[in-house]
Amino acid sequence: MEKFFKKVFLSSDFVNLTRMPKILILLVHPVLEKSKANQMLLDSLPFSENITLHDLYEEYPNFFINVKAEQDLLSNHQIIIFQHPLYWYSCPPLMKLWIDMVLEDGWAYGSGGEKLLGKKWIQVITTGGSKDAYSKGGFHGYSTEEFLLPFRRTAELCGMDYLNPFLVQGTFQLNEEDLQKESSRYSTFINQLLGGNYE
Repeated sequence: MEKFFKKVFLSSDFVNLTRMPKILILLVHPVLEKSKANQMLLDSLPFSENITLHDLYEEYPNFFINVKAEQDLLSNHQIIIFQHPLYWYSCPPLMKLWIDMVLEDGWAYGSGGEKLLGKKWIQVITTGGSKDAYSKGGFHGYSTEEFLLPFRRTAELCGMDYLNPFLVQGTFQLNEEDLQKESSRYSTFINQLLGGNYE
């Protein structure tokens, strides 16, 4: 189900609102109710008419994706955020299916496939393992960014600007205070994107 975060703006704010990029957050978590980290990140989102939250597992519990509706959503936003846990060094299955179906040849890439040119691709990812675990000398042997190379290449193929992921790592060890800090960091990050700051 598509959700909109709204805020009442004074008339003097209207010009700034119209200049803000529109952000689409594609939430892809099969067991969101069990992820306190992701719930707190969502709760920290700023209220803005320029942010659309779209929960794919809620929208498509049977994995029957409405490709045209998803493409329309993409067309109407400049920044595309995929918020998901790292599943077996990749993404949850519904996200992979979404990519396979929605990013069609002739629409997202290939001959005439120019609908996503210049849009921003960002992944907001939670991992149970720590940053040290996801390193050359760590348990997993590679960094999280290295595991994300297929997504980077997908974005590039579609002519999108792939931006560095927003990572919340070691969630199994984070206490309430740690989660609050990560949530605050996420809120600041989203506000920076609304302001056109992509660094």
